[in-house]
Amino acid sequence: MTVKRFIAGAVCPRCNEMDKIRAWRDDDAEKQYRECIACGYEDEQSTVVQAQPQELATRVNQPHSSAPEGDTAVINFVPNPGSTKH
Repeated sequence: MTVKRFIAGAVCPRCNEMDKIRAWRDDDAEKQYRECIACGYEDEQSTVVQAQPQELATRVNQPHSSAPEGDTAVINFVPNPGSTKH
């Protein structure tokens, strides 16, 4: 027997009633269901985990192939002596 449970604080996407949605799971069909008792809205989702697509290789998610070129220099920031605002 499937136990249907109310979801606290859930809002129905059709009628916008709060606390009228109940949900249950059918492990044999590998589905999860929800329904609104106020307006009769029904929805189902698969519980099977699908493989994630591979991320495209970009310059952002690839490690650096070499150290950046150029010399390292120290920069000192000096406040503007003519400015009266701080």
